[in-house]
Amino acid sequence: MNEQNDEISLKELLQKAREWFDYLLSQWKIIVLAGIVGAALGLAYSFVKKPVYTATLSFALEDEKGGGLGGALGLASSFGIDLGGGGGSMFTGSNLTELFKSRAMVEKTLLSPVVVDGKTISLAEMYIQNNEWRKGWEEKSNLAKLQFLPHADRQKFTRVQDSIMGSIYTNLSKSALSVAQKDKKISIINIDVASENELFSKYFCEALAKEVSDFYIDTKSKKSRENMLILERQTDSIRRELNGAITGVAVANDNTFGLNPAMNVRRAPSARRQVDVQANTAILTELVKQTELAKVTLRKETPLIQVIDRPILPLAKEKFGKAKGIVLGGILSGFLTVLLLIIRKILKSIV
Repeated sequence: MNEQNDEISLKELLQKAREWFDYLLSQWKIIVLAGIVGAALGLAYSFVKKPVYTATLSFALEDEKGGGLGGALGLASSFGIDLGGGGGSMFTGSNLTELFKSRAMVEKTLLSPVVVDGKTISLAEMYIQNNEWRKGWEEKSNLAKLQFLPHADRQKFTRVQDSIMGSIYTNLSKSALSVAQKDKKISIINIDVASENELFSKYFCEALAKEVSDFYIDTKSKKSRENMLILERQTDSIRRELNGAITGVAVANDNTFGLNPAMNVRRAPSARRQVDVQANTAILTELVKQTELAKVTLRKETPLIQVIDRPILPLAKEKFGKAKGIVLGGILSGFLTVLLLIIRKILKSIV
């Protein structure tokens, strides 16, 4: 009995499939016409669609940290100065890739200057011109005269400027900017920037790499740099004191020149100044030594970001081809037409 029911169900299924096939075959003119229209639209889209240019920059990250200097930094520690590095250690290789995508870095890059048609403008202004946003702003008083000057103070932006910068950042981060590390074992990072303007892709890619590189290096070496500057200031201060003490000894000696050897009281100022010279000399000697050690530490704490490949014109171009437009347009239009015909038949059967 089950075998008979299964056989009947299979026959019904085949019959239904045949009915649907015959129905769609009877509508072949509509389907073919829709396919031709879709192919024509796909061909037209291939003419309208602008090519996308992708700029690629790769760099290697080398983060060298020095150690074993603790025993030589005794005097610096007594001044409350810690020459040991490690500042900015939250930036690992994986975190660095996310730093490239951060809004702060992208917006700072957008305010970088570029020369376009002999004029110096910001990358944000170049992006606005490429997308022809200003045509829609002409009738809006709060947007018509809006400008994004190179190196503008981001903290002084108005709410409208913040909104526009946010829109640019969203567009770039979603579809234009890609940062990836090829292999976790290899410290090589690739930056890809894709846009319909070849020069914008190149300029933005290079400017972003520079901004992030500068920020990363400054952050990683900030502590060591501050310590070195403190030591340099203290060294200059002690050197001035030593010069003053040497001058004081000379003045005191001049005042006691030819003095009766029995009168020792008047020789006391010269002796005190001599002690100052000796003390300042000892301190200056150690500070100079610590300053040089601090410079070595700074060099060791400063990471090296070595650019391997830069974007070179002409950039890689991805264009929506005519054949691709015809095939995709025809297939998509034909599929949608078949789907609509099926839905219409089902609705008629229900009614």
